[in-house]
Amino acid sequence: MTEENNNSPKRVVKQTFEGKFGVSDNPADHGFGRRPETPNPDAQETRSERREYGRFQDRKSYGDRDRRPFGDRGRDRKPFNGERGERRSFGDRDDRRSFGRDGERRSFSRDGERRFGDRDRRSFGRDGERRSFGDRDGRRPFNRDARRGNFDRRPFEDEANRPIFRQKPERKFSDSDEVIRDEEAVLTFADAPDITPDAAGANPAWFRRLLALTTEKGREREGKFLAEGVRVVEEILTNHLDVIIGLYVAGTKKLDENNAPILNSLGEETFTPLENLQPTVDKARELKVDIHVISEDQIKRLSSTTTTQGVLAVCRSASTKPNYEKSRSIITLVDAVQDPGNLGALFRTSLGFNSSGMIIGKGSVNPFNPKVVRGSSGTFLRVPFEKDRDLIDAINELHKFGYTIIATDLHGHQSLSEIEPRKLRKVAFLVGNEGAGTEQRLIDISDETVKIPMSSDLESLNVSVAHGILSYELAKIQKDL
Repeated sequence: MTEENNNSPKRVVKQTFEGKFGVSDNPADHGFGRRPETPNPDAQETRSERREYGRFQDRKSYGDRDRRPFGDRGRDRKPFNGERGERRSFGDRDDRRSFGRDGERRSFSRDGERRFGDRDRRSFGRDGERRSFGDRDGRRPFNRDARRGNFDRRPFEDEANRPIFRQKPERKFSDSDEVIRDEEAVLTFADAPDITPDAAGANPAWFRRLLALTTEKGREREGKFLAEGVRVVEEILTNHLDVIIGLYVAGTKKLDENNAPILNSLGEETFTPLENLQPTVDKARELKVDIHVISEDQIKRLSSTTTTQGVLAVCRSASTKPNYEKSRSIITLVDAVQDPGNLGALFRTSLGFNSSGMIIGKGSVNPFNPKVVRGSSGTFLRVPFEKDRDLIDAINELHKFGYTIIATDLHGHQSLSEIEPRKLRKVAFLVGNEGAGTEQRLIDISDETVKIPMSSDLESLNVSVAHGILSYELAKIQKDL
């Protein structure tokens, strides 16, 4: 076939069904925007042609037509009012069919011989007497078996077969639910001058200074942080007593015999510690820590969680620098880890495997963030660390001390056990951001790259989980060296 024949347009044959199936192909007959043509009056109509409205000019209007009554069409219908033409009420007609089976008429009203509920109907029971819905035995049981049970469902043989009824789940708050704050507004409120400095109100000056510690800028400016929770506070009381400035505990208001609040020398209300916090208060008193009992509302405003445990400690921001001159050492370099929970877990893992410390690079979350403190259970102060370091400078410094920099990389081709043992006496793990991973320029200046062997169904692990696996493997290798 030639090219000309291939490119020639296809012919479309339109087949009409004029006069077939009772349908016309003329658009005018269907009213598609054209006025229908005047038909020939002498022509005989067919079923395929639609009749125009104009042909029925002699048609009478709706109100002028001689319509027959609805009841008289097609059959000799008996008038509703009877043969005599007089109107009867519904209850007085005698020619209606009786509701009873014996033919006698029974009234619905109370004046008749029998009432609607007393007529001779079939009873629910088998013995003829009427029974209540719950007591009758003649009904078919709901269960498929032959045993007849109570109206409610039968007791289950075991608890495992008990049905589960779905309902709307309730939202449960946990300590990990973080309160979102407008830090600029909090700092502005905390720095506002007192109108009446000597007056004690709902927001005294000391309380507003504590509110500033709930913001990042406030912690940096004051050099303090808040440690929240019973376990965290007791950890710091036990191991880092020197950093605690004061302890703040929630309590109930003290009242006199007239139910009036008892005020202190500054005119402020006084409170009694909550009963469940009494052991923590007693321990702090033994260690001679300043204790301040405040209202539960004030504790909630200072808390970083939606559900508070009612106790927090104000501490100085202090840390210990790692010792890089050890003969055997494990250091962790943190590159832009922004989740406070992950950084708190890195601290706990480092402490669990006797790490020599952590170097937290710029762009990572502040280790004194309340959620980091809470995620590490207060143990972060037991791990020596430096923060806001330039990691390139830190890597160059570690090279001088003989450290092998091992970066975690998805494209790595070896595991930790495949590296020469002599390189694993002093190791610095380089872990990266949760989403982007470790920065490529840091990987390029690292000594080794490793990948954790795992299933191909998963691309990567959480940064704290990967750090824990590598720390465990390295601890075993160093033990055998």
